[in-house]
Amino acid sequence: MPETPPLRASDSDRERAASDIREHYAAGRLSAAELSERLDAVYAATTTSQLEELRHDLPDLRPLPAAPSSRDLTRRRILQDAGAVVILDLGCVAVWAATGADASFWPMWVILASAFRLARDAWRLLGPASELTVPRSRRRRRRGGPWP
Repeated sequence: MPETPPLRASDSDRERAASDIREHYAAGRLSAAELSERLDAVYAATTTSQLEELRHDLPDLRPLPAAPSSRDLTRRRILQDAGAVVILDLGCVAVWAATGADASFWPMWVILASAFRLARDAWRLLGPASELTVPRSRRRRRRGGPWP
């Protein structure tokens, strides 16, 4: 298997590497002598692997993605529940249609019950007095158990 040739570095690649090295110097990770030495090597580099070698012992400056908030996770849960409700309701309508669709529209009761449950859960989780705003010590157990 032939080796792939190293990729050539562009001026913007070198400027980005130099900027990163300056940031590390400002953070105190490099001395003035190391800064000067590495900047000279950055501007002399011809390949991207040479640029990476100059930064191999330094942490990545890109920030980690922020963890989703509990409210965002709750919204995702509600959307997943809504998707399940829609699938159930469409399944009931499909059964009603496949069996002739000449009787009364019985899936209406399934749709109403599932919509009521979804609305109740959304209100409980996202409403003004939601579980997200009630301190953990004052929450009831989920199945209506006694106060902790």
